[in-house]
Amino acid sequence: MADVVQYKLERMLDELDDLERRGLFSRREIAEIVKQRRKFEYRLKRPSPLKLDFLAYIDYEKQLDALRRLRKKSFLKKSGVKKSKKSVSDYAGVARIIEIYRLATNRFKGDIELWFQYLEFCRARGHGRMKKALAQLVRFHPKVPGVWIYAAAWEFDSNLNVAAARALMQNGLRACPNSEDLWVEYLRMELTYLNKLKARKVALGEDEGSLTRDLKSADEEHWRDENKELFMALNESENDGKKSSLDSGESEEKVDMLQEHGMNILQTVYSGAIEALPTAFSLRTRFLEIMESMVLAHSEDMRKKILDDMKRDFSEKPLYWDWLARVEIADSKRINAEQLGKAIQVYEDGLKFVPSAMMFDLYVKFLMDLINNENKDEESVDLVSHLQIVFEKAESLGCITEDLAGQHVSFILQLGKLDEATKLLEKMCSGNFSDSVHLWTSLISLKMKYTQNKSLPPSKADLISIFELLKNILMKASISESDNLWLMGLKFFSNQRHYFDKLVETSLYVLAKDGGSDGSFSLSSIIVTYILQRDGVERAREMYKRFLALPHPGLAMYRSCIELELNLASTGVKTGLPNARKLYDSALATYDQDKSLWHDYHSMEVKMGTSETAAAVHWRARKALKNDVSFLP
Repeated sequence: MADVVQYKLERMLDELDDLERRGLFSRREIAEIVKQRRKFEYRLKRPSPLKLDFLAYIDYEKQLDALRRLRKKSFLKKSGVKKSKKSVSDYAGVARIIEIYRLATNRFKGDIELWFQYLEFCRARGHGRMKKALAQLVRFHPKVPGVWIYAAAWEFDSNLNVAAARALMQNGLRACPNSEDLWVEYLRMELTYLNKLKARKVALGEDEGSLTRDLKSADEEHWRDENKELFMALNESENDGKKSSLDSGESEEKVDMLQEHGMNILQTVYSGAIEALPTAFSLRTRFLEIMESMVLAHSEDMRKKILDDMKRDFSEKPLYWDWLARVEIADSKRINAEQLGKAIQVYEDGLKFVPSAMMFDLYVKFLMDLINNENKDEESVDLVSHLQIVFEKAESLGCITEDLAGQHVSFILQLGKLDEATKLLEKMCSGNFSDSVHLWTSLISLKMKYTQNKSLPPSKADLISIFELLKNILMKASISESDNLWLMGLKFFSNQRHYFDKLVETSLYVLAKDGGSDGSFSLSSIIVTYILQRDGVERAREMYKRFLALPHPGLAMYRSCIELELNLASTGVKTGLPNARKLYDSALATYDQDKSLWHDYHSMEVKMGTSETAAAVHWRARKALKNDVSFLP
């Protein structure tokens, strides 16, 4: 290995001598360069070099080459020479980086990201290795669509080889016929090539215009067509003559051959794409976007064909109707009543084909977006009333979901109708969504806010009503689902001892049924904290002992109790440390493989115990973890 590294370093002599002779680096700096390169070369010659070893070497060489170029530029500026003859050091740095990339990609052939870093470096430096590297990448990863697209884009844009780019795209489509991106990029490439041919003909004075549609001009033309009565023709006789000749068919304009050819390409690619991907809805929409951005022959007929095919294939898909409705308002800076009516009618037609929850969800989202949109006419449809009708229609058709019900309630609350929202929630929670913790949480939260907003203290009837609702859902739902509900209830009843104690008894029942939580939310810990703040240490100890007596109290509960006892011990309470030890021992009886628990126990003994107790914990940890105690301090 040393011989190989020494041989590679000796091959750098010409480059290093050139750097010193030209005054770009001093002898001391060159010695440091050799030292760093030797270190990197040894790392690459290990039996199993890491990807990071290659990347670190490449990064170092890039920074070194950037420094060389900067110093060379500064040297030329000082000497007043605009351009100097290139020498070996001008090429050696890039060649070395290319070689390291080559070794790295040979070692990690499956790393696509590394391949693209290699290719981007070659492309940025205009290196001749680019073509060979692309060929290797295509050979190693023929099933990755992005590889074919990247290779074709380089051939088309950088190498200016349209035939090679077309061949790559077609081979890519054979290898990955189910890639939407490949079909779309192939069509885009072919139409871009036609547009370049069009531009060439225009430059030669053989043609005029472009295949690329000017969206601004199209919008202006559309506006002028809608408001043509505001304009007066300057030469009515010429217009009349032109109209009559067009009617007689004497002066029909010839269709541009490139536009005709572009439409033929679009039809061919479209046919192949829908045959390969008959269920890809987004593919059709992307084809439409490309077609509408170009000026092609018979584009309206093709657009109608694509839309008809989409209706035939996707009329049972809610996403089709959502897209179709949004198309009605997509190109408008300001949405008028006519456009809005058409979009709403599309959704209504969609509900006849697909009366589903997803269809209603998309419909509601569309209306909500429009309500928040400032670019709609003030005299347009009453969207608020219409949205309310849509919610009611979803409920009547049995298509209401929990999420849709939540949106309905939120919408009513935004309108400031608190009583109506409460009644709606009561209806939902007593009906189809009796098990929905989210809706129950919203209902109880509204009732609590309503009670707290009163100037008088809450009445007994209000407290009983809220508690019964709360208890009803807490007894049915798991703790992980109802964590927010528990927090709301404990906070609301924290000053109502009678109901708080009842809530604690309910928690004991639920914890006995479900067990404690090892996650971030620990109901028992929160209750103990409330009791500690309200009733003091002894009452808190009694409470946590009751929780620990339940089956599987959870590690979070043990940690909370240990923290409580350690806080007491730090204030001078003598029983704090012994109680903390008992709690650690109880916790380790269940969680003896938890390294963090052993670490905390040992750290406690080191800080607050004696050397004997710390050594005893260390010995127990080694025994339990089979000598894997490197984490212990």
